[in-house]
Amino acid sequence: MALQISATNPEHPALLLELPWHLPLEEWPEEVLVPLPRGISRHIVRYARAGSEVVAVKELAERPALREYELLRDLDRLGIPAVDPLAVVTGRSDADGGPLESVLITRHLNGSLPYRSMFETTMRPATMHRLMDALAVLLVRLHLAGFAWGDCSLSNTLFRRDAGAYAAYLVDAETGELHPRLSSGQRDYDLDLARVNISGELLDLEASGALHPSVDPVEFGTEICARYDDLWKELTRTSVYPAGKYHYIERRIRRLNDLGFDVAEMQIEHSSNGDTVTFVPKVVDAGHHQRQLLRLTGLDTEENQARRLLNDLESWMATQDDYAPGDPLAARPEVLAHRWVREVFRPTVRAVPPELRGGMDPAEIYHQLLEHRWYLSERAQHDIGLDTAVEDYVRNILPHARQTMRTAASE
Repeated sequence: MALQISATNPEHPALLLELPWHLPLEEWPEEVLVPLPRGISRHIVRYARAGSEVVAVKELAERPALREYELLRDLDRLGIPAVDPLAVVTGRSDADGGPLESVLITRHLNGSLPYRSMFETTMRPATMHRLMDALAVLLVRLHLAGFAWGDCSLSNTLFRRDAGAYAAYLVDAETGELHPRLSSGQRDYDLDLARVNISGELLDLEASGALHPSVDPVEFGTEICARYDDLWKELTRTSVYPAGKYHYIERRIRRLNDLGFDVAEMQIEHSSNGDTVTFVPKVVDAGHHQRQLLRLTGLDTEENQARRLLNDLESWMATQDDYAPGDPLAARPEVLAHRWVREVFRPTVRAVPPELRGGMDPAEIYHQLLEHRWYLSERAQHDIGLDTAVEDYVRNILPHARQTMRTAASE
């Protein structure tokens, strides 16, 4: 059988043809590999360079490779945070003509880390709580979209920094199933698997001495269930309000927006006696602040980063002479937002030397600078300004952070 590459983009096959498909993945030469941290996987996984892109290559049988490829494409169409599928390579054979397993190729998620790499230095319990929050949000988003994961775990997730929190991405969809709607039993099954898997992974870390002594692996495994249940109830519960109190409905919608979710449609019913109103939101879309920032500025960020950048944008807009909400002669928000990107956001990010940025994307850099300005302003008891904060951050914070990262990587 001849080598076949099924790809999402016509440019990818040409780039991927340069990789040594005639060799088993575990025998690929160092010159084509990229030394990035890998999580635990039941399959052999390697990072390689294909043109200007870094790709993850996973070796598995043809049928599950094609199935996972299609599932990841479905998740991409649904806007679910998951690795980006690029191609499936089938029909591989070695130099002697012997068959080799197919491979699934996904784009490396820039700035992401598997959970084990995050535990190279002992992670504080507060940070672990944020990981559980991120994983709970991911699982809820999957379930709202009708996706039963079938193997929710820390190992099958990648994490990216998101303005002091984390964003979780699905990295393994091999066991997943997509349905129009999930039953309570399907959701409970996923949640129970998550609890068992996470507890087991943390017990493994505890045995290796990589877990903070105050962390109970079983309790943290159970925590994902509690956080998931709280979020699911908030997103799907039916509310009954006194008739005429329509601002209660608006307040509920704003609370859902604050959680990062949009209400696509809603069902409102009056009781037979007219005393109460029943409100049922249909929450189908996450990334409320992401979409708002993208619409205004063209910046594509994580949800918490978008929330923080929108706050800074609104504060800056309030200082502009041509900002007058409701005035038809005033500058439109989109015009002011693009001016903020041009005059504030981009120059601020460019002031941080590329060699000091590490894996941080521009939105995360800007968030870190806003945090540092707040810290310096609190210490000085007055606003020290963004320029001063950038100068101090580059001179006193980033060099030490880079040294800490290098030390951790060498241990």
